[in-house]
This record gives sequence, structure tokens and C-alpha cells, in this order.
Amino acid sequence: MNKRQLITTADGSHSFYIADLDETYHSKHGAIQEAYHVFIKNGFDHVKVKSINILEIGLGTGLNCFITFLEGKKRNLNIHYTGIEAFPIPKNEIKSLNYTEQLNALAFKDVFKTIHHSKWNVQEKLSDHFLLTKKKQIFQDIKTVNSYHLIYFDAFGPRVQPELWTENIFQKMYDALLPGGILVTYSAKGSVRRVMESLGFKVERLAGPPGKREMLRGEKLGQ
Repeated sequence: MNKRQLITTADGSHSFYIADLDETYHSKHGAIQEAYHVFIKNGFDHVKVKSINILEIGLGTGLNCFITFLEGKKRNLNIHYTGIEAFPIPKNEIKSLNYTEQLNALAFKDVFKTIHHSKWNVQEKLSDHFLLTKKKQIFQDIKTVNSYHLIYFDAFGPRVQPELWTENIFQKMYDALLPGGILVTYSAKGSVRRVMESLGFKVERLAGPPGKREMLRGEKLGQ
């Protein structure tokens, strides 16, 4: 992966910028704001079971995983979280991120550290109610079927990694979801919506986070 530069986004939270791709890991308008809007408000909040299986496509900085841990703790939910990442960020760069401070979650600093220091392909217990499994693999190798209530699709955008926004990848996502499960992504690109719809997703265009007009949510209809 190309060299990363630490940046501060508009809400005060950090992200990384990759100059070679002209791409950031999160919205420059606010990393934490984006994560809460796309993945919590329009994803996590719509899952109505007490024990939730979540798949994240692009574990990256661990921000989505960490805020899901915090929200699950508030609501006393049991969460099994699988994060897939092909190109992990080195631990020395992770140390510079300010999420525990910005989220007023210094009491859980060790949890954020564990997200990144835990072993790959081994289930890690972050708490009595949160189990994490990290998988170091390319997204094309996903073979899970009928397993997840919720998918956070947080890969780099179609402009820089078009191969991750194809019919093949979204077929894998559709297959991985349980009937009634949902996928949320910050992208609202027409080609992405059309691919999702062609595979059977019921797709909604929703208001996007700050700086972005729309985002997408797809539901795998009950079977």
C-alpha cells in the first residue's frame, strides 16, 4: 500500500491521506461524523436483533469497529464482528490516531489497541459482549454464506479501486448476508446502485454524511 499521511478532518478526528491515490481513508469533512452517519445511524440502528453478526469490508483504521463496540456497550447487545483487511496499517501509525480522545472513550483505549494488536484469523474477546475476528485477505476471497445481519462496505472508492465495486464482489456480499440483512456504504454511484439492484438488493438512496449528498443502503429480501 502507498505511503500514508496523517490528516485532521473537519470534526477534529484523524484520518490518513494517500497522495499516490489522491484518496483518504475517511471523509475530509469529518471521519467520526461520517462513520456514525453511514454505518451506525443508517446501518447498525436498523438491525433489530440482540445478537448481531457484522462484516466490515475494509477494517482500515478500526474506527467503525471501535464505535460499534461503544454503541453495542450502550445498548447491551452481543456483537460478533468480522473485519477484513488486505493491507493493514502498521501499528506505529495507528498509535497516532486520536479516536479515543475525540469519542471521549479514553477508558476504552486498551480496546482500540487490541483491535489492531490482536492476531489474524483468531477470535478475540474485546468484552463479554463483543467478539472480533480479523481476516487478512483480499475481498475477492470471501466465501461466507448466510452469516451476517449487517455489512459495512467501506472499501476505497470506485475511482481508485474499481475492482472492489463489481458484480462479483457484491454477489459475495449478497450471499454473505442473512435474509433481511443489510449492507451500507458511503458510495451513491449510479453504477454501484445498479449492480446491487441487479443482484436482488432492495436499494435505498439516503441522505449522505456532511460533504456528501447521498449514500446507499441495500437489503437482502427475506427468502
